[in-house]
Amino acid sequence: MKSNKAYLVGVTLVATLGGFLFGYDTGVISGADKLIQLYFTLSATEIGFVVSSALLGCMLGSTVSGVLSKRFGRKKSMLFAAILFFISAMGSALPESVTELVIYRLLGGIGVGLASAIAPVYIAEIAPSNMRGKLVSINQLAIVMGFVVVFFVNYFIKDPVNLDWNLNTGWRYMFGSECIPALLFFLLLLIVPYSPRWLVMKNRNEEALSIITKVNGAERAAEEMIEIKDSLKGDDGKSFSFKYPKIGLIILIGVALSFFQQVTGINAIMYYGPRIFESMNLPGDVALVNQIVVGLAMMIFTIIAIFTVEKLGRKPLLIWGTVGMGVCIILFGVLMYNQYSGIFALVVLVGYIAFFSLSQGPIVWVYLSELFPNKVRGAVMSMAVLAQWTANYLVSQTFPMMADESGTIYQTFHGGFPFWLYGIFCFIAVVFTWKMVPETKGKSLEQIETYWSE
Repeated sequence: MKSNKAYLVGVTLVATLGGFLFGYDTGVISGADKLIQLYFTLSATEIGFVVSSALLGCMLGSTVSGVLSKRFGRKKSMLFAAILFFISAMGSALPESVTELVIYRLLGGIGVGLASAIAPVYIAEIAPSNMRGKLVSINQLAIVMGFVVVFFVNYFIKDPVNLDWNLNTGWRYMFGSECIPALLFFLLLLIVPYSPRWLVMKNRNEEALSIITKVNGAERAAEEMIEIKDSLKGDDGKSFSFKYPKIGLIILIGVALSFFQQVTGINAIMYYGPRIFESMNLPGDVALVNQIVVGLAMMIFTIIAIFTVEKLGRKPLLIWGTVGMGVCIILFGVLMYNQYSGIFALVVLVGYIAFFSLSQGPIVWVYLSELFPNKVRGAVMSMAVLAQWTANYLVSQTFPMMADESGTIYQTFHGGFPFWLYGIFCFIAVVFTWKMVPETKGKSLEQIETYWSE
């Protein structure tokens, strides 16, 4: 029996709806934040908390993802995330107090935290080694498409004339629109299989063999079953142990990759893009159009990354892409400092997005999905993704304060400071990747696992 690529791609696309909702849920706030700030009369610090409150939920979701995914499986954990997405979308569309909005944003954040940690692991555990990087990168493309779609949704919901309608109703439609993809994600998850590696952990070997055979063919499936069983020998059923060989180094690399992906500034652009463009004296509708341009650029270059990750390797793409990010974001800070508002600023920002989409965006998720050994994958993945959401929270909470036109930082540096800070982190990330991160192209998950024992 030959491998079934159509089956594999179909299962992957269902799982990537978790990534799509990740992008949609975290991106919807970019069109609604100023309306929410006016509706509830919030300060810069308060709106920063409303925006970043979902990230607190993400931190909680990623923290429990390892335990949930090991006990109940990757599939059931994603089903739970889909339910949370739906509840959050409905609740965020109906609040009459900022406290209610924050609570529902927190619930959605828990769903995002679960999906962001579990979906790439699920894809990596079901994909053959020669397609794993490409398929996990599709999850990043789905995240980007979630951003792009919600940017369009926000743009078409927002009435350019009726400002009162935007203020009282428009932002509610923006949040409520997420109910549709959340429901679709739940229904399609009902028909996908469990992760074969999780099934082996639960001694459901016949089910695991059947799924691997559909993906890789009978001959390779038998070999892979032996490799998986060997990698799980001595597993006592616990989700994690600090006695695992080189576990400190494994955690360090996973946490650092996640941390650098966020502190290099991407979500300052994705969450606050319209504010950034408006600070450059662009009208609100033009600012939203520019945000759509940024999202489309991200999507195009993520597609390029999908077709190069198996050819060029993970490490070269991550290093050189991050160098490009650093150069562009520092230059953008110089333009902001000099209060430049021409088209060149958008070009530089699109360049930053392009380099991110070739490197930190997809490649970090590929690494996180495949670097960790079978026995501790869920637990270490949850630590790494927790670090990612913690860093994301810090960026989203601090950016409005650094970009507040009445603040000392803005008045001193004219808005350039946060972008210079993100650029410095880019070059720190380059050095860390060069020194510490291995290349994993073309290796099975079990072959990567042997790297830690050598």
